Amino acid sequence: MKYSRVLSLSFLVAVCLVSGQVISAVNPKITSLIQGVSKENVETILKKLESFQTRHTLSSDREGLGNKAAAEWLQAEFKSLNPRLQVTLDTYELPSQGSRMRRPVTIRNVVAVLPGRRTGSDERIFVLNAHYDTVARKADGTWSRDDFDNYAPGVNDDASGVAALLELARLFSQEEFEATIYFVAFSGEEIGLVGSTLMAARLKEENKNICGVIGLDMIGNIEGGSGRIDNSRIRVFSEGPMDSLSRQLARYAKHIGELYFPSVEIDLIYRADRFGRGGDHTSFVLEGWPGIRMMEANENYSRQHTIHDTSDNLSLDYCTRNIRIVGSVLASIAAAPTAPQVNDERGRPMLGRGESGYDAALKWNPVVCDDLAGYIIHWRKTLSPYWEKAIHVGNINEYTFKDITIDEYVFGVSAIDKEGNESMVSAYSMPPRSKRLYEIKK
Repeated sequence: MKYSRVLSLSFLVAVCLVSGQVISAVNPKITSLIQGVSKENVETILKKLESFQTRHTLSSDREGLGNKAAAEWLQAEFKSLNPRLQVTLDTYELPSQGSRMRRPVTIRNVVAVLPGRRTGSDERIFVLNAHYDTVARKADGTWSRDDFDNYAPGVNDDASGVAALLELARLFSQEEFEATIYFVAFSGEEIGLVGSTLMAARLKEENKNICGVIGLDMIGNIEGGSGRIDNSRIRVFSEGPMDSLSRQLARYAKHIGELYFPSVEIDLIYRADRFGRGGDHTSFVLEGWPGIRMMEANENYSRQHTIHDTSDNLSLDYCTRNIRIVGSVLASIAAAPTAPQVNDERGRPMLGRGESGYDAALKWNPVVCDDLAGYIIHWRKTLSPYWEKAIHVGNINEYTFKDITIDEYVFGVSAIDKEGNESMVSAYSMPPRSKRLYEIKK
């Protein structure tokens, strides 16, 4: 996605430290792009997915109903959006196994790839995903693992996330981004993250450069089980430790999301997912890639996994706005330069105490970018959950803060191009210590 090629003085001021807050400029092109999300389109998608009655991964193959019919519709829908989208069915044949796969099953992940400008060894990939399969208790409230065809509309869980995939793929495929974007509708999430586990393993074997994964799972409900309404928050879950790549992606989502939607709180939850639960981003995190889950503020267990998860019980306005928020994050990160490399060839952070022994001396490797404007250094106290301060230092590869101890602050560096697109922050952090083994004289 390309914009004006002039980085103004006002923009440089905007990204520098202002009263302790990191202030960035809204990019009007991204604003225009995400405002193109159509509430009418979202509603149409939700109702179409609801019409399959169930999308359970093991549902019977029936004309116009069930998982296979939904997968075929999604594949055709992605293909109809733009010929630039490379649409495939990522398919796996599995034998019966475990309590949730009582018979052989075909896993059908629907994948639409939007190629970026950078290819080959320079390609960066961001994955936006949701799951289209469903599961629901019977009308009397009981579970039956063997009843794969009972009514399971799954509008919020997770047709809402799939609607985001289709709408953003429609809009993003009209633009060109630096990075490649995978829009993936997974199957098998409700029976153990099966589709995402298999695809993540395959991409790992293919040595794909996955730079970030955003999972969308339930983004349309505003009424909690207690009746409390919350339509001003989104929760973002991320795996630790404190400065993991997943946490950096979560901080990026908060920064960009609140930049474009200042009335909304992007609430960072420093857990891999809800307590004792999981989503498809987990499969990628387990392969070593950064991943986050973005979802509604309120879950309603009286509707979730029941016959009441219908379009009537979803807030269309909230769902549409959340899609726009996610779009602002994805567009920003896919248009930005690569995040700087702050570790040396041995994996050690290039952060020292300077010649005096009492300074913060930062180094980083140059980023390959045709229109690089320079780098932004971020820092915060070690207990702070968010970056607190930032300064634009220009197109250099080292910088020293005088009389600032590296023991009490966390530092990071991001790259920014001449169009104002900023990368994720690369944090300086020590690798885990290894256990020392000593030989004992016998």
